[in-house]
Amino acid sequence: MEVQGRIKMIDETKTYGNNGFRKREMVVTTEEQYPQHILVEFVQDKCDLLNNYQVGQQVKISINLRGRDWVNPQGETKYFNSIQGWRIENLETSGNSADAPPVPPMEAFEPVDDLNEEDHDDLPF
Repeated sequence: MEVQGRIKMIDETKTYGNNGFRKREMVVTTEEQYPQHILVEFVQDKCDLLNNYQVGQQVKISINLRGRDWVNPQGETKYFNSIQGWRIENLETSGNSADAPPVPPMEAFEPVDDLNEEDHDDLPF
């Protein structure tokens, strides 16, 4: 499953217990008629996936839905759900991205005025 939206909040990584369990939470706001603020948690080594992201970025997150039950001291069973992220992708295609080379502005290109359609080129297609 996937969820898309704009990052609203990224929390710090928190460590719990003696076993060193790590969890990091983020909130993504969907961009639809009725925007939803979705809390997604990343656990253990997946916490580090959020290091290169910032509030305001448009992202797509691959998620798993998790559910568990708990019996309280009164003997009542309670159910809890969580959304765990396992991959995150930047959906913005800005020229300053580290993944894409910068593209010069349109003014940097010269128009071709002397194009002769009859000139033979040696391209095979």
